[in-house]
Amino acid sequence: MKICEILLNEAGGSKSYKAHKYSLDATERPTIDYGNTDVVWKKMAESIPHTKHINLESICNNIVKHPKQILTYFLDGSRHVFKVDDQAYHNGSRSLIYPIIAGQAGVGCSKRTNKRLSTEVFKQEFVIAIPDIANADRKSGFFEAITQNLNEAKELKRLNIRISAVLPYKTSEGGEFADRGTACIQDRMMKMEKDLVAALVKEGKIGQDNYLVKDGSLEYTPTPEIKKDKKKYQTFKNNYKWVLGLSKNFNPEACIDNTKKPNPGFIADLPLYHRTPVACYETSFLGDIQFAVWYLRIRDQNRTRTPFDGILKVEKILTNYDEVIDSDEVDLLSAHLINERMPTCYGSDFRWANHIYPIYLTESFVKSKYLSTEGFLNLF
Repeated sequence: MKICEILLNEAGGSKSYKAHKYSLDATERPTIDYGNTDVVWKKMAESIPHTKHINLESICNNIVKHPKQILTYFLDGSRHVFKVDDQAYHNGSRSLIYPIIAGQAGVGCSKRTNKRLSTEVFKQEFVIAIPDIANADRKSGFFEAITQNLNEAKELKRLNIRISAVLPYKTSEGGEFADRGTACIQDRMMKMEKDLVAALVKEGKIGQDNYLVKDGSLEYTPTPEIKKDKKKYQTFKNNYKWVLGLSKNFNPEACIDNTKKPNPGFIADLPLYHRTPVACYETSFLGDIQFAVWYLRIRDQNRTRTPFDGILKVEKILTNYDEVIDSDEVDLLSAHLINERMPTCYGSDFRWANHIYPIYLTESFVKSKYLSTEGFLNLF
């Protein structure tokens, strides 16, 4: 029996429409988000109040002559998401049709020892998102019970596959239901990332001489439980004291210069091996968590296609509210990141100009562990 058939029986659906199965993943091209955001830039956040681009070429060259490893761990999370069915549910007066979303989420962490990368941690989950109307009576443990029943299916046992979670997406708000299902799986992947970082910190593996570099933003939302507990909240922030987030995609309108006005051209005009000054920002949905952020050009603009190809947005969580980062530390971290750009993946990835090589290798490893698209969809 296929997963969709079991879901229909277990989740109270009235009919499966055997919808066309297709991927919901966006094409992996570098994008520029020109829209407004709720990001609030508060102040500059480094010990030296720079107003111009900072040249790091000499520091990069010194690091090559006197190598000392400080970037040790490289983390990447990835997910493949599909629409696998349309199923009907009764809301009391009529029958409504909602998409069933399923995906594979993987998180991998590589460790570099003596210039060689090896796998430190790899975790993979199979996740399904269904409409919350399936549990109209709000029974406790409803979705956990469905997950358990799915894992009793002979087909999944034969293939040694377990469904990690059946997650509800909200049907009472606006927007595309497929997007909400995808967001549930994305949130699950981010939870896997947070758990992995917390485990490495607990084991004492991350520190000032062993930074972790994560692909993507550090804008993790703490749970309501963590926010209510001051000690847990501070621990949550402290977990990222030695973590850098690298974003290949970003909103250039969110950058401010020394006049405290948006200045995306300040990023676009970054010379090779230069960085911007460090600014402090916070977002409304993360509470009082503040971030230090700066931009770094790792590729020659003359060899890329857009003004923002070859630029990385670097994030670091500020563990104390009024904290500033030492400018020498920013320069050193930035120089190490620049030196990670080679070798690179020319021609094999549209985002090559914004990749550092250890992250690219980690991402490639995580994706190589996915069940094939045909094999995954055949489960449904």
